[in-house]
Amino acid sequence: MKKIKFLIPLVMFGLTATSCNNYLDVNENPNSVPAENILPSLALPGAISEIYRTQGTDMMRLGNLMMNNWACNVYSYGETFSTENTLNFNSSAYSGIWDNIYLNLNTFNFIENYPNADHKQDNYIAIAKIMKAFYMQYIVDLYGDAPYSEAFKGQGNLHPKYDNDEDIYRASLNNLNAAIAIIDAAELLAEDSRTSDIVFGSAASNSAAMLKWRQFANTVKLRYLLRMSNVTGSMATFRDQELAKIVADAAAPGHSWGTTFINEIVKENPGYSQSNNDSMHPFVQNYFATAAGTRPSNYGIVTVSEHLANTLEGNLILNSTDSYYTKFNNIRDPRRTRQFNNVTYTLNGSTFSRLKGVRQGATAGQPGAPQDPNSPSSRNVSQLANGNFIGNATTGSLIPLANGRGGVIMTLAESDFLQAEAALRWPTLFNYSAQTKFTQGITDSFTYYGATAGTYISDIASRTGLGWTGTDAQKIEAIMTQKWLSTVNATPTEAFIEYNRTGYPFIPLAVTASQARKPYRLMYPTSEFSANPSNVPNISTAQLFTKNSATPFWNQN
Repeated sequence: MKKIKFLIPLVMFGLTATSCNNYLDVNENPNSVPAENILPSLALPGAISEIYRTQGTDMMRLGNLMMNNWACNVYSYGETFSTENTLNFNSSAYSGIWDNIYLNLNTFNFIENYPNADHKQDNYIAIAKIMKAFYMQYIVDLYGDAPYSEAFKGQGNLHPKYDNDEDIYRASLNNLNAAIAIIDAAELLAEDSRTSDIVFGSAASNSAAMLKWRQFANTVKLRYLLRMSNVTGSMATFRDQELAKIVADAAAPGHSWGTTFINEIVKENPGYSQSNNDSMHPFVQNYFATAAGTRPSNYGIVTVSEHLANTLEGNLILNSTDSYYTKFNNIRDPRRTRQFNNVTYTLNGSTFSRLKGVRQGATAGQPGAPQDPNSPSSRNVSQLANGNFIGNATTGSLIPLANGRGGVIMTLAESDFLQAEAALRWPTLFNYSAQTKFTQGITDSFTYYGATAGTYISDIASRTGLGWTGTDAQKIEAIMTQKWLSTVNATPTEAFIEYNRTGYPFIPLAVTASQARKPYRLMYPTSEFSANPSNVPNISTAQLFTKNSATPFWNQN
């Protein structure tokens, strides 16, 4: 009997992987399963949950550290984040992002190309195309050129060529268009995909679930096109053509701007529970608590950074005269204690209850680290919140709420901020209020963290670079600043990529940084130099920190 070659996650050009979440795997031993038994309905949930694991762990750490959200509890641990703080990135740093995304992209590719003459697999194929495009964008945005046209062939091609990142963007946008076309065709023979859909499967009907996927596809398209906001030449022409398609879609009979883009949090949940560590939400299990209720080592390591703490506390910690910090003066962000714990401490005879962070790169006793090493009160630092820092206003213990909430693929606030930026940049195309979408993004961020906005929106209204005021450039800064605050402990790598695109918001370097800025991209992983040495580009360390031909194409100007 013919045996299938694919693993769940599928093997990608010579790489192999063992799932650390066996309960999510479709089969105990996929290599012994007959090919005809591997259906898209079986492969889809495992692929979505496993690829999110990378987003909820490695990408969570990368984004939070690159955006100066996290620092290290230096009185309990050594300088754990030395690579991120010194910026001495090499091919070993964050190699799991590349390896694990590709392994699961291979599964989406398998579903996408599944035999479908009877159209029964239409819904699964559309979903796979959307998820493949969503995560392929992170490969390009974090690495630049990458295998694509010759990838996903398993033993058929162990050494795929590297495609130009512009071509991957084109192909991915075409894939999103194709997914929308499949959904619109609405073949009556298509199977109801909700039982395998761990993202929108709770919808009242299959058509309602697929409408949400359609909206998500348009939102991902918009993100692609905004990344390309500064490109020129043929890519600018292509961008404008794709923007026109979104505008035409919104103007079609029965459509509107309100139904074009996703209007809820995009999250996956394969059935997370506290029964054991493998079945837990990956972010919670890695960074907050184990199934037994004990703290993993990462919880003790991670603290809020001094930079983020000062921002959220309204510049009460540093009392800086720097223009970046003064725009936050006396605005204590209500989201702060939904992200990190308040601590009570005494300093210079005064007692405070607020966030207290560590300056990135500082070691015990240095400026920016908690002072007075002999005083436990002074050394207390804010760690991940005991409240529900990943989004639910309901009170109670963190673990059940977090497991029930699922893994956030895209926040609703991100969708709002993408729409706000589109209307600001292209007002003749996106003829709705950019300010309204900006304000909605802030509101949705507060809802996500389970916080109450109160007077926050009116308090920031006149603060340039924070509220909706000033020039268009200052409004872009405000969008990016609010997007950053909305991604803390949620989707922070998105904020890092947007920081590289726009230069906003201001993010200080760690005191140990060996470079003048954050990296524009990551180094290709060690696995590529071992498995695909004839094709992997040889990128120098210097190229990570300058705009050059190795930088993602949308960021070379």
